[in-house]
Amino acid sequence: MTTPRLGALAQEDRTLHTLAQRLLTVAEAGLPAMYRKDGDTFVFTRAARAQGGGRWTLEDRGTSTRYAAITALGARFLPEERQRAVLGGHTAEEFTGLLVQRLPGVTNLGDAALVAWAAAETGHPKLSDALDRVAALDADDGPRYTVEAAWVLSALAAARETADVERPLAAARDRLLRARIADSPLFPHATAPGLVPWYRAHVSCFADQTYPMQALARAHASGDDPSALGAADACAARICQLQGDGGQWWWHYDARRGTVVEGYPVYSVHQHAMAPTALFDVMEAGGGDYHRAIRDGLRWMADTPELAARPGRAGPPGDGAPLIQDASGVTWRKVYRGDPKKAVRAARGLSTRAVPGMRLAPLDRVFRPAAVDRECRPYEFGWMLFAWLGGASR
Repeated sequence: MTTPRLGALAQEDRTLHTLAQRLLTVAEAGLPAMYRKDGDTFVFTRAARAQGGGRWTLEDRGTSTRYAAITALGARFLPEERQRAVLGGHTAEEFTGLLVQRLPGVTNLGDAALVAWAAAETGHPKLSDALDRVAALDADDGPRYTVEAAWVLSALAAARETADVERPLAAARDRLLRARIADSPLFPHATAPGLVPWYRAHVSCFADQTYPMQALARAHASGDDPSALGAADACAARICQLQGDGGQWWWHYDARRGTVVEGYPVYSVHQHAMAPTALFDVMEAGGGDYHRAIRDGLRWMADTPELAARPGRAGPPGDGAPLIQDASGVTWRKVYRGDPKKAVRAARGLSTRAVPGMRLAPLDRVFRPAAVDRECRPYEFGWMLFAWLGGASR
């Protein structure tokens, strides 16, 4: 399947184009196994369980409305027969309809916003019901987690052509823009004080950057909003400046100063899906050129410096590259330090609160990032499909 984004990648780097196609094949092969026919939804995660002797099996754990909605957002770009293969026999619109029917029981704003976004993108006739549920859950003026606030804006931008959403869209856009601290280009973990403890209120994560810049870029693309695009572009430029030498998209940032607090874990979904889809949206809305950063991040999936062979250390079990398990239809979730109770993250969060930029360098030598989290979640593949099969012309 060829798309403008994949076509551009093929012209830039044939090896990476092959890698992207391989990952998309893994996604389509893996998603049907994550579908729960007994509830017409998707699992929360598939995790490897050791069987002894270096063998392992995959087991399903939980279910997730938001992961189901994200999967629908990505699967809609597939031909109809392949949508049905991924979504338990349903098209993306039909499956989104099942999610809309369940919205009265949904109490999480982010879940409702993702369902509304999927309803808008699939042209579902019950879009107004989905938007009403989002409005009901977003009725007060209290703080919101930045990721969920961004999904609200993306949903409203997607609905703009078919529904009267201008007032809530303007409010959602302004909320994100106001959330930034002073002149920092990065976004905090919450849109206002009250949700995050004071001692880590300066710490935000990679998702807190990608979803707002995607939402603001889409708000501009759906209507003329240079200020929204400017904020999205500034955020994109900064995270690209901070990208690791091996293409890593780092995990925790100081939202006050636009610096890295703690790099690890590095998540596969950030490398192959979330960074690409956000940066593509910014570029296609009129922002800067971030193709090289996208390529560098994607390359990490097959050339992972943290997992390079070292004397005395065996690689992870399974076939294919360490993070890509073709035969099992999964990509391993992240590379992390393996430190007890996330000690490095906590220490750096506290130290940078008092002394911005403080690294506590010995922690890098003691807790090396060489552990692999052997689980895979359906939203990772949903965003992958969205990133590489979507685009401004789709």
